[in-house]
Amino acid sequence: MSEQTEKTEILKKYFGHDSFRPGQDTLVNALLSGRDVLGVMPTGAGKSLCYQVPAMVKPGVTLVVSPLISLMKDQVSALVQAGVPAAFLNSTLSPRQMDLAMERAREGRYRLIYVAPERLSAPSFQAFAQAAPIQLIAVDEAHCVSQWGQDFRPDYLKIADFVEALPKRPPVGAFTATATQRVREDIVRLLRLRDPVSVTTGFDRENLFFEVLTPKNRFGALVRLLRRFADRSGIVYCSARKTVESVAQKLCADGFSAVRYHAGLSEEERRRAQEDFQFDRAQVMVATNAFGMGIDKSNVGFVIHYNMPRSIEAYYQEAGRAGRDGEEADCVLLYSRQDIMAARWMMDHSEPNPDLSEEERRSVRRGDLDRLNRMIRYCETQSCLRAELLSYFGQRAGKSCGFCANCIGHRYADAQNALAAETKPVKKAPAPEECPPEMEDLLIRLKARRLSMARDMNVPPYVIFDDKTLRGIAASAPTTREQLLQIRGMGEYKAARYGEDILSVVRDFLRIHPELEDRE
Repeated sequence: MSEQTEKTEILKKYFGHDSFRPGQDTLVNALLSGRDVLGVMPTGAGKSLCYQVPAMVKPGVTLVVSPLISLMKDQVSALVQAGVPAAFLNSTLSPRQMDLAMERAREGRYRLIYVAPERLSAPSFQAFAQAAPIQLIAVDEAHCVSQWGQDFRPDYLKIADFVEALPKRPPVGAFTATATQRVREDIVRLLRLRDPVSVTTGFDRENLFFEVLTPKNRFGALVRLLRRFADRSGIVYCSARKTVESVAQKLCADGFSAVRYHAGLSEEERRRAQEDFQFDRAQVMVATNAFGMGIDKSNVGFVIHYNMPRSIEAYYQEAGRAGRDGEEADCVLLYSRQDIMAARWMMDHSEPNPDLSEEERRSVRRGDLDRLNRMIRYCETQSCLRAELLSYFGQRAGKSCGFCANCIGHRYADAQNALAAETKPVKKAPAPEECPPEMEDLLIRLKARRLSMARDMNVPPYVIFDDKTLRGIAASAPTTREQLLQIRGMGEYKAARYGEDILSVVRDFLRIHPELEDRE
């Protein structure tokens, strides 16, 4: 079988897609032919498939460098549920578990191994890498290599040396969602990519609705928004730990299902909060920017910024955690001129990078101020919000996107004048229309069955099926395995593993509602 045929079969069998999205095929082909690549694709556009598919086509191990332990765990869980042999190596494993995982990888029992960048310099891992059949290296969140990016990680600078020290240099793929031209140039230079095939599919997230509010009472506005989003899962970002504590405490007192996350909490508290959010035990995550890079939860329906971030990069990355499943989602920023003073104070009191010269520090400071000014411009512009975001990343856009508050009017203007004692109920935001109203009861039943399966397997519900796949099932009500395989996101492995459970729910529903069985 040719690689071209095999990659398409793998895409369908394990990931449930009939064809590649724009840009994916180019990057997959380049990696399969041994070329380095740089893929800049918006969140939810399928960057991971660009290295996961080649990992299943080529013999050997694909090494994925990923910045966060929680991200690795999510991605590996999703792959295992799809039938892809994968594992991670990080500090949550015992020495015995680590040795066992590396031994299995050497034996070829895993196709993908996820590691944190700091793991690359560990002697035991370097010994493993010298002996393992590494056929591809993928660098996720590659913007972390650049000091001009908002998530600079010094350990990313060691990746290039690690690659060059391997017995045979494999192709290297670098992937990110948000990177200016300067950061993209840094990625190529600092990772020492060799004549990479570069694909930038654009930064637009068409399913995200953007709005900026300047409320008289920020917490009152938040409460009103959360009541509008009562049937969705979402994130509230705050700029400071004390704000996270205050907001989370008040939301819980008001009856909201909210958890908190910031770097001042213990590792156990952060883990518990993240799991409660991922497993849908908590509706709202209140967090600083310590939460979220690469978060895989697909059904985040809204992101609210309680304070203005300090850069467009940070804002767009955080807002982009909404709508990863392709469903319509809302990104609302609560803005006050006080945010500007707070941001400048934090810049003035941040610890300088000891690895930089004085001139480099001054240059970084100028860059920080430039980014802050662009963020302020976004908050105060009267023109298209989406165009303001896209132009920052060098992408041209029309004068009106037709899907932001400045183009079509405020969706949530009622939150602007909300009061700190808000008790008046408000209308919910419109739900996605993909599932016909008469099939909503089936969707409820499918979600209940998915939750039961997820609890049995101790994985988040979206790892089994995301909401969009469930809506597709509810809309078409398949009664056979062949019909089930036509649903987007339904791979052969998942159909074999979960198909009968899902089909039994559909058949039970149609027995109760026989009039819906032959509907057009």
